[in-house]
Amino acid sequence: MHAAAQDEDHDEIFPCVPAPEDGARWQAPTDVEQYLYKVTRSDDSYAYLRTLAIEGVYYPVRLDEGQAAGGTPAGTRPMLTIDTPDGRTVLQVYTAGVLPRPHPYLVYEYTTLGALAQTAPDGVDVLAVNAATPCEQYFLVSDEEREVWLDLHHELFSPDDLMDRVVTRRTGAPAPGPLLHGLACGAHLCFRNGDAWNTLHWHGMGYSGEAERIADDWGVHSREDWLETEERLLGQDVSPWYWDFVLGARTALLRSRGGGRVDPGQWRDTVEATVRARAQENGTPAGDPDFAGFVAHLRDLVGQVLRYEARFRADGLLPPDGLVRTVAAWDIGRGSKMARWGRGARYATEAEMHAAIERAAAAARAAYDSWEEFSAGYVLGRCLHFDEEEFGPWYTTVLDAHRALTTDPDSPWRTVPFKDPAPGA
Repeated sequence: MHAAAQDEDHDEIFPCVPAPEDGARWQAPTDVEQYLYKVTRSDDSYAYLRTLAIEGVYYPVRLDEGQAAGGTPAGTRPMLTIDTPDGRTVLQVYTAGVLPRPHPYLVYEYTTLGALAQTAPDGVDVLAVNAATPCEQYFLVSDEEREVWLDLHHELFSPDDLMDRVVTRRTGAPAPGPLLHGLACGAHLCFRNGDAWNTLHWHGMGYSGEAERIADDWGVHSREDWLETEERLLGQDVSPWYWDFVLGARTALLRSRGGGRVDPGQWRDTVEATVRARAQENGTPAGDPDFAGFVAHLRDLVGQVLRYEARFRADGLLPPDGLVRTVAAWDIGRGSKMARWGRGARYATEAEMHAAIERAAAAARAAYDSWEEFSAGYVLGRCLHFDEEEFGPWYTTVLDAHRALTTDPDSPWRTVPFKDPAPGA
């Protein structure tokens, strides 16, 4: 089931971006379109094609036809074409930055230039790229031209090169406020996936790509699944409760003594005593073997946290005396992206996506005091979930994200204040 969003009907079916006035410089949505604008003005169509081969393109598909084609490769979805008065057939494709606000009856699918060479319908005469924008370009389609596209794809396309980068929209992003802050909460995943972190008009990997992403990784196959998963993420109910229970025990000890350091043995004993007291209140037999194993796991978790924090300090992810108070960011950050993924898969309405992103912002600000602290909580949650103290790619890739997001001038963590400034500040 998809979101019933007839109330969101609008006329922004295809991109329409006015050209700048004579002599004015056009500010493109992203650096990709800015470069394409530059090469169109120099009439360098080959450089334009090379960029498309690197980045890929999106093509429009009627939503009902996209749904009916579920399970088939995205590149085989029926492509919309337009017949011109002079008898030519035109296929429209777009780069990510110019894509319009999602429409309730039309979606965009992602494809590579190489796949387009093989799947563009027979009879197409013209490929229109970014039509009705200042960076538009048109290519006559022939068998020889398709061969050029395919050769460029083999030479230039690398999915890995599209990942692990900070991408920022220059235009069309929300103004400072809860929405922008909530978008920034998903910056780890935006960096990893190579997505513009401040894009609200979400298309992601294309309609079928977004649906497949959350189906394969999250078991989300319907609007109902998305609503449940989003609520659990924003309620910080996906990660095991006992991670924050263990961290909270240390926080309580620190508070009781007014700061300083906590002896690991005392921390373990406090965790065990507290969980045993709760179990006794709930009627759990003290000698239950499963409960004894759980207590041992919690004691071991103290050591895991200490070893991860030591590595975080050595790698500059935490300050020399820094600690992680909560892993809430692991669910909050994923909740920020799940809101967008659900919109891309058409399980969420625009209003629902906005509300979820704003909730992510509020939850992050309630749990942390800075982006660096938020990031450390996110990284620890990811490591506890996946890494198993191997300090392998599950750790090193998110460490790369942390370093980029805390240093890149375009990063949300350098441009979006974590806390609202005090009145009069």
